[in-house]
Amino acid sequence: MFKRFYPKEYFTSTYDINFRRYYRMGYRAVIFDIDNTLVEHGAPANEQAIQLIQRLKNIGFRICFLSNNDEERVAMFNEKLDCDYIYKAGKPLAKGYLQAVEKMGVEKKKVFFVGDQIFTDIWGANNAGIRSVLVNPLAKHEEIQIVLKRIPEKIIIKKYLKNHVLREK
Repeated sequence: MFKRFYPKEYFTSTYDINFRRYYRMGYRAVIFDIDNTLVEHGAPANEQAIQLIQRLKNIGFRICFLSNNDEERVAMFNEKLDCDYIYKAGKPLAKGYLQAVEKMGVEKKKVFFVGDQIFTDIWGANNAGIRSVLVNPLAKHEEIQIVLKRIPEKIIIKKYLKNHVLREK
């Protein structure tokens, strides 16, 4: 029952992912959630995010940000990064993920997604048939609607971890 919500992999942080490994595996594009995946909710791109995205571009990855936020938020985050993005994506519906794949011009099988929420990010990537990677949220304090979603997420993560490994550095 819960398997539709399971990520393919689960890391402590976006910044702990070995992206070169994914490139060697044949992946050529990454779709990222923004808030609590790359930066805390509502924050602009910080130095850590800027360096990561530049490093991924240097490796050869195409990047697209996929967010349920409005364009003003996503454009502000992307200002120093110059990547493709989709706002008001409607996650967990597959449509936004597939638009991101099309926008980047890469085959779907060469794309993976990184996000911090099971019921939007991971479920959506799974719905779209895209490899899903879950990371722990960056912020400890979140909006109430997200805090409420984290309660059933903990149950799913616990079941997931019985058979899988949380990857750390």
